[in-house]
Amino acid sequence: MSGPSAEQKLQLVQRILGAVDPRLSPALREEFARPGPQLLPTPGQTVAIAGHRSAGKTRLLPLVSALLGKQGMDLDVELERRSGRNLRDWVAQDTNGFREAERGLFLQLPQGSVVALGGGFLSHHPEALQSCYTLLVPISFETYRERLLADKTRPRLRPGMSLEEELHSIYHQRQVLHAAVPTVGLADFLRAFASSGNPS
Repeated sequence: MSGPSAEQKLQLVQRILGAVDPRLSPALREEFARPGPQLLPTPGQTVAIAGHRSAGKTRLLPLVSALLGKQGMDLDVELERRSGRNLRDWVAQDTNGFREAERGLFLQLPQGSVVALGGGFLSHHPEALQSCYTLLVPISFETYRERLLADKTRPRLRPGMSLEEELHSIYHQRQVLHAAVPTVGLADFLRAFASSGNPS
């Protein structure tokens, strides 16, 4: 996959800025426009797109992949394809088995891959990301709640709670866990492509 031109990079940057949580997009654009770090993955470093469920990781995957000039992979989609199992049922029936499978597949990926991770990966497998460039996709609790209340395809993670209680509990618990893992913000990633058509 060939790399994008300078003009295409600028277009991709704008598309990424427009694809995040609408509640956070204005603040992200302001952060992006300010001087700050320009953080790119090192050659051969795996780029892991991580964050909460419904943050938009799958939507950003083709844009980030195109910006880096690489093919991207959605880990959940690949897990379903290889196992032949429906992810919703798998998580409901065998959560531990699913977590082992997602970690195992991720560790099998070639170095330098671009991969979108499932919503629980960052909090369940932080050690697997130690050598990776982990790009964190932000989402506000309000948008997280709205999207997951509307999406009936996703598995329940704590069926002993009401859905409202589950969403509040998991979001805030994972926020703490995510903060403990070294990650790169979108603004710091995108600045390198906007400041120069060919970042070094």
